[in-house]
Amino acid sequence: MTDVNVTLGADALSLSWPNGGTADYPYIWLRDNCPSGLHPDTQERMADLTQMPEAPVVAKAELAGPDLNLVWGSEAHQSRFPLAWLQAFRPGQPPEDPAAAPPIVWRSDLGADGIPRHQADAIAGSDEALAVWMRDTGRYGISIVEGVAAESGAGRALAERIGFLRRTNFGVDFEVVNKPDPNNLAYTAVALPLHTDLPNQEVPPGYQFLHCIANEAQGGGSLFADGYAMAEDLRQNDPDAFDLLSTIAIPFRFHDGETDLRIHRPVITLNPSGAVIELRWNAHLAGVFDMEPGLMVPYYSAYRAFMRRTRDAAFQVTLKLQAGEMVVFDNRRVLHGREAFDPSTGFRHLQGCYVDRGEFDARLRVLART
Repeated sequence: MTDVNVTLGADALSLSWPNGGTADYPYIWLRDNCPSGLHPDTQERMADLTQMPEAPVVAKAELAGPDLNLVWGSEAHQSRFPLAWLQAFRPGQPPEDPAAAPPIVWRSDLGADGIPRHQADAIAGSDEALAVWMRDTGRYGISIVEGVAAESGAGRALAERIGFLRRTNFGVDFEVVNKPDPNNLAYTAVALPLHTDLPNQEVPPGYQFLHCIANEAQGGGSLFADGYAMAEDLRQNDPDAFDLLSTIAIPFRFHDGETDLRIHRPVITLNPSGAVIELRWNAHLAGVFDMEPGLMVPYYSAYRAFMRRTRDAAFQVTLKLQAGEMVVFDNRRVLHGREAFDPSTGFRHLQGCYVDRGEFDARLRVLART
C-alpha cells in the first residue's frame, strides 16, 4: 500500500487506494478509533469520547510503511493506524463478516435430496468439516447430519461443538415423544402444521437440532419450508398483507402450570434495509389479537394469506428422519411441521436442543481465523 494518497480536508481525511477506490474518514471518527484508546489485552474501548475535542483537527498525516501516522493539532496526541485496518473499516461500508453469507432461498423443488448432508464423525473430529457444515446450514437454513449414534445425548454433543446451548422453559434439551398430560402439542401424536418454535419468547431460539433416536411408527414424516421464500412471495403478490404482517405486533403466549410467557411482535421482522431476517409463525401459540378494531379485518386477511402459503406444497420439503439422522435448521427462518403418527405401530423419539444465532455466528468467525 505504498502508493496510497492522503488528502486532508476540512472535516475528514481522504485516502485513495491503489485499486482506484477512495474513502473519507471523518476526523472525529479517527480520533474516537485511535488504537491507543483500546486496552492492550482485551481490545475493548478505554478512551473517553467526552474528553476529546468535539471538532478535532489533524495537523499532519504521513505514511510510515504499512501505517498512517496522524498528529492532532488541537491536542498533544498522535495516532498510528494500520492501513489494512483503515481499508477494512471504511466508513459507509460494513466490514467483512465471515458469518454473513447470502441465504440460498428454496422451495419444494429443493427436495429432500437437495438438503445439504454431512457426516457426524467428520464434524466431531475436524474444525474444517465443522465450518463447512455450519456454512451450508447458514446458507440454506437447514442441513441433515448422518451417522449420529441413535442414543440420548449424541446430537447434543454435536450441537455443543458450536457453542452454548439455549435453555428454555422446556430445559436445555427436550424429548419429542408421545406422552400423557402433555404441555405442548409436540408431545402428542397429532399433526403439526408448519410453525416456528417459541415465538412467545422475547428472542426465539436460533438453530434447532432434532436428533432422531427412533422413528418406527406409521406416519410422523417431517415437513420443512423456507420462511424467507414464503415472505418474499407474499411481498411480491400481496404487498399490503406483507406490510401488515411486518409492522403490526400481535400477541404470542405459552402457559402451563409453571410458566406464562408472552410477547407482542410482528410475524415478519425486517432489518433496516428491508430484508426479511426473522419469522414468528405459530398459530397454536398466537394470543388473542388485540389491535384496533379497524385493523382486525385487514389483518386477518393478511394472516390468512400467509397461512395459505404454509399449507402450499409448492413451498414444502417432506422427509422421514431415520434413526441416526439429525436435522438442523434456523428456527427463525425455516418453518417445520410433522405428519400425524400412530404410536401403537412403533416408537418415535426425537431429542432436541437449540443454539442461538449469536453463538452460531461467533463460532463461524472464530473458525474463519484458521
